[in-house]
Order: sequence, then C-alpha cells, then structure tokens
Amino acid sequence: MNQIPPLDLGLQYQSIAAEVEAAVRDVMASGRYIGGTAVEAFEAQFAAYTGTSECVACASGTDALYLALRALNVGPGDEAIAPSFTFMATAEAISLVGATPVFVDIEADSFNLDVSQIEAAITPKTKAIIVVHLFGQAADMTRLMAIADTHGLAVIEDCAQATGALWHSKKVGSIGKIGCFSFFPTKNLGAFGDGGAVTTNDAHLAAHIRVLKDHGATKRYYHEFIGINSRLDAIQAAILQVKLRHLDDWNTNRRQVAANYHQLLQPLAGVIPPRETPGGVSVWNQYTIRLQCQDPNRDNGEFRDQIRHHLQASGVSSTVYYPLPLHQQPVYRHLGYTPGSHKVAEQVAQEVLSLPMYPEISPEQQQQVVGELQNILVQAPGHL
Repeated sequence: MNQIPPLDLGLQYQSIAAEVEAAVRDVMASGRYIGGTAVEAFEAQFAAYTGTSECVACASGTDALYLALRALNVGPGDEAIAPSFTFMATAEAISLVGATPVFVDIEADSFNLDVSQIEAAITPKTKAIIVVHLFGQAADMTRLMAIADTHGLAVIEDCAQATGALWHSKKVGSIGKIGCFSFFPTKNLGAFGDGGAVTTNDAHLAAHIRVLKDHGATKRYYHEFIGINSRLDAIQAAILQVKLRHLDDWNTNRRQVAANYHQLLQPLAGVIPPRETPGGVSVWNQYTIRLQCQDPNRDNGEFRDQIRHHLQASGVSSTVYYPLPLHQQPVYRHLGYTPGSHKVAEQVAQEVLSLPMYPEISPEQQQQVVGELQNILVQAPGHL
C-alpha cells in the first residue's frame, strides 16, 4: 500500500538541496546570524515579488498580524472584523493588542469572508478589517476595499496561506493597507522553521513596524514604544531567497494538481469541490472539499471523521481545517455568539476535509486518493 502524506517537504528539499545548502553555508561563514544582508536582500526581493514598496520581515505570521494592528493603533476599546472560519492567529492578534474581534460569516464555496455581511458588523468602535485569503484563494478585494473606503477602515490582508495568489492581476498583500505573511514550513513559501513578513506601500507604517519589532527602539538602547522582539533569522532569510525563485513554478504545479482533483472528483456524489472565485487566481495551499452525508439521519461531522479514518487506514492522509469556528472557541464564549449565528461557518466546519496537496504529488497518487475516497463513499451510509 502506497502511503500518501498530506504534504511531502522532503521531495521539495531534494529539488533545491544544493542551492539551499550553499546559501546556508554563506550565512554561516558570514558570522551575521541576526539581521544583516541576507534579511535585507530577502525583504527587498519579497517586496518586489508582492508588488509593494516595503517589506518588514519578522518571526512569524502571528507576529505580522500583531505588528500590523499595533502600527494601525488598534487597541483597547476598538473592534476589528475577522472571518469566523480560519486559524486562531487571526483573532488572537486582535485580542493580543487589547481589541475585540467581531466575527463575520463566510461563503460556502470559497471559505472566505462573506463581504455582503461586513457592513452589518461595523460599529463606531470598528477600526480595521482582517480579511483572510484562506487555503490560497484571494477574497473579493474589490467589494471589500469599497466598503472599507466608505467607512474609513484599514484593511489588513492575512496572506499566510496565499503567497503568490492574485486578485485581478494584483498580488495579495499589495491591495489592503498592510499584508501579513507566514513562512511556516507548510506554506507555499515555507522556511525551515518559523518566519513572517509585513508588506505595505506606506513607508511611515513600515518604519513604525520596524521600531515595534525591535523592542520599540528608534535607535539602539533608546525606546520610544513598548515593542516586541520579532526577527527573521538570517539563515531562514537565505533559505527563503532560494525558495522564492521557485515559488511561481510550484504554484503553477499546485494549480494543475487542483485542476486534476476537480476532474477526478466530479462523478462523486456527496463531495463538493472548492470553487475558485471569479477574478481570483488561487495558489491552493490546501485543496479542501466538503463531504455531505446522503443519509439525512446522520451527522455530517461524524460522517466526515469516519471518512477520514477510513482514508487513513487505506494509506491516504487528510486533514481537517478547521473543526471549530472561531466564534465557538472556548476563549471567545464571553462574546456571546449563539449557535446558528454564523451558519455557514458552523456547517462547513462539520464537512471540510483537506486532501493531500503539494506541487510534487503525482497524477497517479491523486488517482489513488480519489479512488480510495470513492471506494469508501460507495459503502456509505450503511456500512461506515
């Protein structure tokens, strides 16, 4: 039985091993392990790649979100709008600056923020909107920016899963006021550890973020603000420079993998493939389907989990992103959201399953994934 992992970083490394090892040796020989030319060069290259004038590297995607909110003076007494269906870091950053997250439901097809519900969530306390380009797919930035401009709100793009994605030919991270990126190893542009970056076309914001990420120091040992220590290591920056050269090719491969999944899954009843929003070009960090049980007497969440268990037993790994929406997380119970308040997020959390997705997965492996899924679904609902 051929085992198929959710992703295979070893295959990617094999293809660039010589380049990576040479870059790491150069950093080790330089003696500059924090900051220095490797980090500066990566910042310049990543700004050029995203189509922005400024890039500030930092220690993680979570730090990028936190620094963006701090730079925009979002804090206690303020509110920031965020989608209810995404990774915890999006809301966590809002809470860390002392503000209150206000959750908005999502679209069932794209899993992204339902822009039509944003205006109803705006109050006099609202200062920012964090839009997440979930699973590699750009959200509808045209409508979102129009709403934000009308209400004088800053837009922060959470691009953690979407490096290289496009909205009407513009790279994500270049459309809102600030873009926030993660270089966690599983991302399309992943480091060999943690890392992150902030992008913007506002030089003053970038300068403020550089101060905030260095203990609030305007010059060494002179501190104007309470900041944090958030640095991208030079070795990680050197590795990211190498990988950035290959990113577009990898993203093209991901798009082909997604297209192949679309075709293979078409005949399967009860499987809803993801939809690419018109105007956007996804980079498919995840390929996330929805599973809907054909037996109305069965719970979708239980059904999905059983499908996943049987896939694992057949050698196919899959992942659930995310089993519990943010508005239902224990830490946010005090906000008073009631069951059914975000119906789409609550529904898809019971249905989503992410299939193996990486640039190097072969068509034969994809056929195995879908074949095993089909075999299991044939047994449903009576025998699972």
